[in-house]
Amino acid sequence: MNRDNLISQVKDEYARIASSESQQHFHQTTTEITPEAYYEDLLSKAISEINRGTFDNFKSGEEIVTAIANDKSWLTDWK
Repeated sequence: MNRDNLISQVKDEYARIASSESQQHFHQTTTEITPEAYYEDLLSKAISEINRGTFDNFKSGEEIVTAIANDKSWLTDWK
């Protein structure tokens, strides 16, 4: 799969997750950041990694999002 397709799928996946995220639940588990801002940050970092080739062996955007959710070390500059 090419990187542009992966980026598109990852964007769709994070948009879906962010829109379904409960604001109340999110504030209970993180700082004062909105779900949209959190997932936008994850998305930009995921896109950077896709462009670097980190996820070239992945078959779908959903697979990438799941991998990042389970292990943030996929993201080079995750704090």
